[in-house]
Amino acid sequence: MAEAHQAVAFQFTITPEGIDLQLSYQALNQIYLSGVRSWKKRVSRMRNRVIKGVYPASPSSWLFVVIAILATMYMRSDPSMGLITKIQQHLPLSLHVSLSAQGQTMLSALVFSTLLWLSLILALRFCLKLLLSYHQWMFEQHGRVSNVTKVWVTLLRLLSSRKPLLYSYQTSLPHLPVPPIKDTLSRYLKSVRPLLTDPEFQRMTELANHFETNLGNRLQRYLKLKALWATNYVSDWWEEYIYLRSRGPIMVNSNYYGMDFLYVTPTPVQAARAGNTITALLLYRRKVNREELKPSRVPGTVIPLCAAQCERMFNTTRTPGQETDVLQHWQDSEFVAVYHKGRFFRLWVYLAGRLLSPREIEYQIQRIMDDPSPPQPGEDKLSALTAGDRIPWAQMRKQYFSSGINKRSLDAIERAAFFVTLDDEEQGMRGEDPAGNLDRYAKSLLHGKCYDRWFDKSFSIVIYKNGKSGLNAEHSWADAPTVAHLWEYTLATDAFQLGYTEDGHCKGDVDRSLPLPQRLVWDIPSEVQAQASSSLAVAQALADDVDCHVFPFREFGKGRIKKLRVSPDAFIQIGLQLAYYRDRGGFCLTYEASMTRLFREGRTETVRSCSSESSAFVKALENGEVEEQCRRLFRLASERHQNLYRMAMTGAGIDRHLFCLYVVSKYLGVESPFLKEVLSEPWRLSTSQTPVQQMELFDLKNNPEFVSLGGGFGPVADDGYGVSYIIVGEDMINFHVSSKYSCSETDSHRFGAQVSKALQDIMTLLSVDTKTSTSSKGTAQPQTKKLL
Repeated sequence: MAEAHQAVAFQFTITPEGIDLQLSYQALNQIYLSGVRSWKKRVSRMRNRVIKGVYPASPSSWLFVVIAILATMYMRSDPSMGLITKIQQHLPLSLHVSLSAQGQTMLSALVFSTLLWLSLILALRFCLKLLLSYHQWMFEQHGRVSNVTKVWVTLLRLLSSRKPLLYSYQTSLPHLPVPPIKDTLSRYLKSVRPLLTDPEFQRMTELANHFETNLGNRLQRYLKLKALWATNYVSDWWEEYIYLRSRGPIMVNSNYYGMDFLYVTPTPVQAARAGNTITALLLYRRKVNREELKPSRVPGTVIPLCAAQCERMFNTTRTPGQETDVLQHWQDSEFVAVYHKGRFFRLWVYLAGRLLSPREIEYQIQRIMDDPSPPQPGEDKLSALTAGDRIPWAQMRKQYFSSGINKRSLDAIERAAFFVTLDDEEQGMRGEDPAGNLDRYAKSLLHGKCYDRWFDKSFSIVIYKNGKSGLNAEHSWADAPTVAHLWEYTLATDAFQLGYTEDGHCKGDVDRSLPLPQRLVWDIPSEVQAQASSSLAVAQALADDVDCHVFPFREFGKGRIKKLRVSPDAFIQIGLQLAYYRDRGGFCLTYEASMTRLFREGRTETVRSCSSESSAFVKALENGEVEEQCRRLFRLASERHQNLYRMAMTGAGIDRHLFCLYVVSKYLGVESPFLKEVLSEPWRLSTSQTPVQQMELFDLKNNPEFVSLGGGFGPVADDGYGVSYIIVGEDMINFHVSSKYSCSETDSHRFGAQVSKALQDIMTLLSVDTKTSTSSKGTAQPQTKKLL
């Protein structure tokens, strides 16, 4: 109980001689230093509020305006056109008595200058918002930039010249527009045309027309009203109804994972890797709290993306409820929760207001690993409650974790900055079966043993016995690009900035008087243990059914694709269509995640990658048509895909609009056969690209072995595939494929082989006459992002 004694600042005993007061100056000093750290954070937050509140102006510009007004007044000119005199007349009577006439004039001039300054800020912010609402640049071809876009670029750079904080652009970002219902229905019908027979398409067209002329316009009016009132007409409903109201397991079905480097493990020492990883994550949190991170932008441009998802990255937990879960976020947390061999620990990462060094965190992690104490009854499988169905977990939490030691221990996990699992397995590409090991590595990160990850935390870090690492992220609070940005920073900081000693340990000194990590104490009744076993059975059945296949595609990468003047993403998506056609003998509704973070609080939109153009190309290639015809159809399919992607990014997508119309219909208590059918269509091919956002951190030219594996997710449909891919450097694409063993028609390894063959076949087709392909005009991929 040494740590308990150190936490007591003073003790007293009553004796016959009086009260004997004993002060612990060390404890008082730590309380003082912790308070200083807390106040520093408050001052920093207040300072940042002022700086981002006046952006794109600066606080110092107020002084410039004041000096300018006073200078003009000194020259006996009235720049306010009588307003200063009006302000002076309306000053409180007490100021008229206490101030001289000159003092009253000065005060009135200061008030006028401040109001003028605030008006200029609002005008600048309005101009910036107008500029950020312009999206036509995205649809212009490289080399054919309009004069309007050139002027727009100049003005945008001028207004963005000041160095922004992380959230500086938030109030200047435009709101997501509600598309005209006629346009959305037209785009929807076009997207399903290659998937339906003529009679089916005719029936769907009639349903859409009936919906538009009757219920649709009524629902649209309510949606426009919400768009006027809310910051984003989609995001809150998307978070609640797609994620938080789901009553099934979030493990596999919602959570996703991120992997370590492919070829390199910076250290084989598990505690050391944990020390550097935890430190890197906390350094990232410090940057987020201080808003020192640069705002994310559209690659190659100065156009900012919404940063709202960063707000709940740390100190956040999804808590279960009967009907809906709730995301709980705490302002700060000075500890992380650690799981090791069935035991839970609270690890304090701050001491007397300072962040522990990586070596000290390694030392503390090693003390946890050396702790010989066994798990308490029911403790080892407790996390299974977060892996199973949500309602039983909500009932157990309310009944048995609302008070006493169970509540205190649960608070230690839920209020932690994040969750850390010290896994007793070895993972990574190793041994005689490197490909198979990557598949097991993916499954381990996706679900583990179903009881050794806290799936409700915003993200959980997994450190394996051989030093490999990874993460499992809960999906409701943010999308993969936000977590990927965090994970890129963590890997790069771990390997290139913090580093390790020659024997694989963290650098720095250790204060060996550090208090022991706190073992969490539980009183878990038999009812909770029985429910944990039941939840574990549900989760284990789900985990055993997942078929994961991870493979690096090394035949070529974006370097060769770009030489063909084709978008790498369009190339891969068309390749996936070809692979699926060969695997299943037809086409399916295909989901590709696109972001809408050009708008405030934007999240994602769906790109329906299976188009009439891509289907025509696949059929032509499989039917053995003339190669020139196939190349022409491929170019059309590529152009179509890029256009669909741009439309999704700029708020002209299909699925989020239809989803919100469906939610409105439920609130109104009316049924729409059209919306019900659209929302029930299965996504048998669900895809996502993991973006590389901070390539400068890795320097792959000098460190080619530090290649990221990216991450993946479980299949969305029981009879479908989940495909995630990351384009790394110029010569590699890493794929993550998932499906379910229970479906006899799917096989992740078979589909992975089909993807590889499809990509190579398309490259062979386009490379037959590279010179002709690269000189084609009007069909080339517009490289508009180079404009900015």
